[in-house]
Amino acid sequence: MAKITLKDIRHSYYSSPTADEDYAIKHIDTIFQNGGAYALLGPSGCGKTTLLSIISGLISPTSGNIWFDDENVTEVDTIHRHIAQVFQFPVIYDTMTVFDNLAFPLRNRGVSEADIQMRVQEVAEMLDLEEGINRRAASLTVDGKQKISLGRGVVREDVNVMMFDEPLTVIDQNLKWELRSKLKELHQKVDTTMIYVTHDQTEALTFADEVLVMYEGKVVQSGTPVELFEKPMHTFVGYFIGSPGMNVLPCQVKNGDVVFEDLNVLCSNQAAASSVSSGMSTELGIRPEFIRFADEGIPVNVRRVDDIGRHQLVHVEHGQHGIKMICPEEQPITEGSANIQFDPSRTYLYADGWLAENSNTT
Repeated sequence: MAKITLKDIRHSYYSSPTADEDYAIKHIDTIFQNGGAYALLGPSGCGKTTLLSIISGLISPTSGNIWFDDENVTEVDTIHRHIAQVFQFPVIYDTMTVFDNLAFPLRNRGVSEADIQMRVQEVAEMLDLEEGINRRAASLTVDGKQKISLGRGVVREDVNVMMFDEPLTVIDQNLKWELRSKLKELHQKVDTTMIYVTHDQTEALTFADEVLVMYEGKVVQSGTPVELFEKPMHTFVGYFIGSPGMNVLPCQVKNGDVVFEDLNVLCSNQAAASSVSSGMSTELGIRPEFIRFADEGIPVNVRRVDDIGRHQLVHVEHGQHGIKMICPEEQPITEGSANIQFDPSRTYLYADGWLAENSNTT
C-alpha cells in the first residue's frame, strides 16, 4: 500500500499545448491517503480515466509529479508501480479455471504453490467464487468474470493501489448493488488504497469515503458524500450530485444584497456578496430538499407534482425560472399560485461558478 501524492499534474494530448483548454488535466494537486477508498466522479470527457492512467503509469503527464510515499514515480514504468487495475470489461483467461485465473499473478511472481493455494482460497471465499473454483471461466456470467478481475487484483499482497475504471458498466442492473457491496466489503478486509472511476453518483457515494468531483479536467471539489451534498463548492457539484440536483438560479448582487428577480434572498455566505467583483456571473444555489411552502416569500405557480415514493417532487415556476422542491409524501399540494421560502442556511451565492468567499477570510 502507498500514499499517492499528485503535484501540479497537467496533461495534454497535443504535442505543443498553449492555452488552458488544450489540457485534458489542469493543475491537479491531491493526496490519496494510504488505505483510503476514493472515487473520481464526473461526466464523460472530464479527465477521470486520463488521471487514472497517469497514476498507473500508462500515460506520462505533460508536467507535474506523482509520488508513492516518498518515491517520485513519475518516470517509473507501470510494472514497477505495483498497480492492480480492473477495467469496464472483464480481462480474464476464458480457457483457464477460476483457480488458475486467480493464481496467475502469483505464479508470474514465483510464489510457492503452497502459498498460492492458501491465498487463492482466501480470495475466492471473499468473492463467493469458491463453489465453482475449478470451473472454466468461460462458463461464468459477466458479473462472475468481473469478480475474477477483482480477485486478480486483490490476490497480490504487494499492490500499492487498486484502481477501478467503470467496473460495473457491463453488469446487469440487478447485480450492481451486490457487486458494489462486495467492493466495499473487500476494501474493509484488505485495507488497500482503492480509486474508483465512475460517472454514476450512486456508485461513487456508496463506495468511497472521499469523492473527487471532476469537471473539465479539474477536481472542483473533494470531500465526503455529506460534504458534497450539503455545501457544494461549485455549481457543477450541486447540479451533478443529488437527485434531482441543486436549483441554480441567476441572481444579482446589489449593495451587498443577493437579488433574485427583484426579490432579496438571504444566503449562508451572505457576507461574501460584498467581495463579488462587477462583471462576475452570479447565481444562487438551493437544493430541492431545503425549499418549503410558506404564507409569504417568493411567489410561484405550481406546475406539476411527481410521486417519487417517500417524497413528492414539486415543479414550480417563478417567471421564466423553473424550481424543483421536495416535499413530504403526506403534504397536500394543489396546482396554482403559492409562495415558497429558501432555507437561508442552505442557500449559497456563487460567482463564476464557484462558491463566493469573503476576501477578508483567512
